[in-house]
Amino acid sequence: MATRGSRSEKVKRIFEQFDTNKDGGLNREEMAALVVAVNPRVKFSDEQINAILDEVFRTYGEFIDGEKGLTFDGLLRTYDDGAGDVDRDFDALGLELNLDSGKGISLASEAASSSSIADERVLEPQKKQRTAAWAASPNHGIVFDDTWKIVDDLEILVKRLKAKQIKDGKLKGENNDAYSDPGWSRELGPSTEISETKRVVWDELGQDYATFVKELGNLRTRADGARSREEAFDGHMAIGRVLYEHQLFKEALVSFKRACELQPIDVRPHFRAGNCLYALGRHSEAKGEFTLALEAAENGGNQWGYLLPQIHVNLGIALEAEGMVINACEHYREAAILCPTHFRALKLLGSALFGVGEYKAAVKALEEAIFLKADYADAHCDIASTLHAIGDDEKAVQAFQQALDLKPGHVDALYNMGGLYMEMGRYQRASEMYSRVLAVSPNHWRAQLNKAVALLGAGETEEAKKALKEALKITNRVELHDAISHLKQLQKKKVKTSGGVNGEGAFIIVEASQFKRVDERTSLRQELSIALEIRAFQRVTRLTRCDVELLKKEMTNDFPVSYSGSGAPEKSIRKAALEIILRKLLNFLKPDTFQGAVKAINEKIITFLDESGSCRVDLGMFFAVLAPICGGSPEKRKRVAYDALLWRPASEGSSLIRKADALHYVKLLRAVYIPMQGVSEMMEQHGETDDSMVSFSEFVVMFDDPDWGFGIMSNLVKLESGDRTRHGNYSCLVCRYPIIGSRFKEMKSNFSLCNQCYSEGKVPPNFRQEEYRFKEYASEAEAMKDKCTCFSLSSRSSSNMDS
Repeated sequence: MATRGSRSEKVKRIFEQFDTNKDGGLNREEMAALVVAVNPRVKFSDEQINAILDEVFRTYGEFIDGEKGLTFDGLLRTYDDGAGDVDRDFDALGLELNLDSGKGISLASEAASSSSIADERVLEPQKKQRTAAWAASPNHGIVFDDTWKIVDDLEILVKRLKAKQIKDGKLKGENNDAYSDPGWSRELGPSTEISETKRVVWDELGQDYATFVKELGNLRTRADGARSREEAFDGHMAIGRVLYEHQLFKEALVSFKRACELQPIDVRPHFRAGNCLYALGRHSEAKGEFTLALEAAENGGNQWGYLLPQIHVNLGIALEAEGMVINACEHYREAAILCPTHFRALKLLGSALFGVGEYKAAVKALEEAIFLKADYADAHCDIASTLHAIGDDEKAVQAFQQALDLKPGHVDALYNMGGLYMEMGRYQRASEMYSRVLAVSPNHWRAQLNKAVALLGAGETEEAKKALKEALKITNRVELHDAISHLKQLQKKKVKTSGGVNGEGAFIIVEASQFKRVDERTSLRQELSIALEIRAFQRVTRLTRCDVELLKKEMTNDFPVSYSGSGAPEKSIRKAALEIILRKLLNFLKPDTFQGAVKAINEKIITFLDESGSCRVDLGMFFAVLAPICGGSPEKRKRVAYDALLWRPASEGSSLIRKADALHYVKLLRAVYIPMQGVSEMMEQHGETDDSMVSFSEFVVMFDDPDWGFGIMSNLVKLESGDRTRHGNYSCLVCRYPIIGSRFKEMKSNFSLCNQCYSEGKVPPNFRQEEYRFKEYASEAEAMKDKCTCFSLSSRSSSNMDS
């Protein structure tokens, strides 16, 4: 990686190349020439060029020297802020770096002396060579002479500690270069980012570390004893920066916290403290520091304008680590607006939008990121995943391949490409991808498990068993034990796999009309299919663990009334605010699980309610739609749904709701959860102009209507209660898995199906019949009772015959 000196020299050479009138500034014409020259493959329109120049001259207004234009320091700052890639631009222009000219050192001197405080203190060039590159940065590096002495002493302490720990074998490093760059954005950009280097793990338990901390305390005391508050602040910030560069994050945090105490309204110590906290895995605290930095920057006028995009990006990353992806999108979007050339902000925005299921918007943001940085492997990987999500698998394969061409060991690209090949049925290629993942990351248990599944699909059973055993060495997760037992069962029964996938037995699918029920208690195949889809949604979102009463509690809070496009008053909130409410409701979920829940809710409910694309949702209607699938008795769920409709401005203060609103709600409910039937119903207007009022009991009748209501709820409740029900040694004759939930017994041929296979109409081919008569058993106790009843009747009949 280039040093600060060589980096500054490269920017200087670029600056000189385009400062054609040699007046020490780049005017709009000269800047336009620079933008075009460093992007030779891009055809800019005049509007695009003007938009870029407007943003640069607005964002870096403090570096604009009248009619001369952007100064050298301003151009350097644009690169420091991540607006461009110095090395790429330098190479694109075909320039050469003269390392013997000494210009790198002189530029660092100019940068250091540009501070108003340091104007009268000419620092020795050799000192700047001995310290980190950031120290020579204008306004944000070292200002006071005594601070340099502290930094020099600290560097010696760190080197001493490092030497001792290396000698004792205590210093550990982990190469993270193969993984996706999380887009970590720092205040200055000359040195390599942590995500792109070897992560250092210091041993903090030994005597050598304790000695280091004691001596570090002496340096902090020296900083506190400075002649002024400004000098003490300078000392603690410099100590923190050195420690952060050496990945001593815990100690760096102490220094930045002290700097926050000395100058509470300064943005930098809060920003730096946030970086440390994030690196330590304390994401919630990091979010708090970044929020303080953002508030300070917004209140500080133009002084901190250059740093605002970075704060938004880092705050977004901290939010995403907590699972708050919709809120993270807001900050990535803001960063991209403030700095349109911030390719990392655009990549992160695209990735986050993909994470919440906004695929079209994700593709657009990722295309912008690639437009700005064609060799951005992570962006190619993410756009490939997004293309796969929208069904464009051919382009997805090409995009994954581009990511791998740029970074052959890109774990995410290899793993996701393996998943894509699996879905395409190309099991051998999938196995190869997972093998490449394991070559880079041997402890990737998911890749090892998926490799086994791919080998099983390819018919290589012995190799699949070996892969599963290897996966068991890595982790002892229950998924692996299930996979192994399933594999054993398939081998034991010697199932023919010609009609199935991944070891599923051969089957035929029969028409719904051929499935008959023995009694009314047996679920209809079509209704069970819909209920299973809703149950799958409940599992992803974990909403059954959220008591419906919590929705009612949220309705006690005050929300402002706004007006929709139709002019109707409603308590609508932004999607980001809705995500915060969901976090409270699902506070028991881990961040990654919560992110998956929000994605599912956004795709199925929020997007449907936000028809206009305004990013605002009618909160009362949202609660009403959510209530039927939350935890609690069916009666409670219906009551809360009714209360949510009462809570809306149109009915607030009344004990009744309009029949038109009730009808609209039920149709909306069906459209969300029973889309094949519901959408067409939404298009119809059945009595929507009816202004009569409906009580709760009348609402329940409408809700439970099997044809026009949400009668499917009874099937859903049955599935919820049978989640953990097992039926002894019974396995489904089609999928061969142990039956969990209801067991569907075909009364003539005496074979059993699980919920899923029954709902899909799958039957074994050797039991082909004109019609099939099924009886549903919710538990094995029911089956035993039924068997005993039949036996009793049979005995009684036999007894009567004898008499």
